[in-house]
Amino acid sequence: MRRTFIQTVLPPIFAVMPFLAALLVAAAIPPMARDFYLKHISSMDWLILGLGSFLFLLQVLLGWRAMRWRDVTFDERPDRWLSSLAQAAEWFPLLGLLGTVAGILQTFGNFQSRSAKDIIVLFAPAITATGSGLFAALVNILPTWVVLMGREIILALAGSQPPPVPRERAP
Repeated sequence: MRRTFIQTVLPPIFAVMPFLAALLVAAAIPPMARDFYLKHISSMDWLILGLGSFLFLLQVLLGWRAMRWRDVTFDERPDRWLSSLAQAAEWFPLLGLLGTVAGILQTFGNFQSRSAKDIIVLFAPAITATGSGLFAALVNILPTWVVLMGREIILALAGSQPPPVPRERAP
């Protein structure tokens, strides 16, 4: 029973945690800010969110595979991919910053005798791009962290120690 729980129940539970964390972060955004964001979402936001969602889903699937424990060790084949995809999360704040600069340039390009309301609407893509980039970066670091913590918890429950780190031999 314990073995079944550790091998078949825990990995999917841990794999769902990044989804729950992402929902929690989205729910924590004040409603007025969320409404403003959704009304002013730009093409840069769709690019960031689409790419971020794809990488997030891919990491969650790979994370589930990486947490499958089989007697002595974990399935380590996804580790390289998980590491690379987690590093890709660094791109999202940069894409958000690019969208911010583009939004500011758009605002300055249309600054001619506009009302404050018009200026805010023109400035919206700058703010939403920043938010999209930060959100995508945050949720894309979660799956790798969950894999690392999940593996430790699974090993602790199984009563096993992590495999020793191989030492480099001197030439």
